[in-house]
Amino acid sequence: MVAFRLNGREVRVEAPDASPLLFVLANDLGVNGVKFGCGRSQCGSCTVLVEGEPVRSCQMPLSAASGKSVTTLEGLRENGKPSRLQQAFIDEQAAQCGYCSAGMIMRAQALLDRNPSPSESDVRTALDGNLCRCGAHNRIVRAVLRAAREG
Repeated sequence: MVAFRLNGREVRVEAPDASPLLFVLANDLGVNGVKFGCGRSQCGSCTVLVEGEPVRSCQMPLSAASGKSVTTLEGLRENGKPSRLQQAFIDEQAAQCGYCSAGMIMRAQALLDRNPSPSESDVRTALDGNLCRCGAHNRIVRAVLRAAREG
């Protein structure tokens, strides 16, 4: 049994300690915002925040989440509405197929939490490890900068 905080609420999961956090979130806890991309920690679709830091959940064992705070895309909502960052992604039409969006948003949230006024270079550097197959990178960068300005 592994216990941790998921999007602000305590959860307990019975699964093998070595199970990837991604599979536990999606299959056992019904979290839809986290996506399986490559399964090799290379694309970033599965990014979640663990104690505020972006982590590739496809490679993180469940046991490593024990006692920690895990935030997924769903946990960013504010009063049942999209967060400022999520709304900026909507406003900038920063999701084409949408597959990378959750991971991009989570990594961008970690950046904005550390640096509320990032430069374009800061945003590009922070998102560098997350892949977008559709080529929406420029709209994604604009969305993050918009969220920073509106913050």
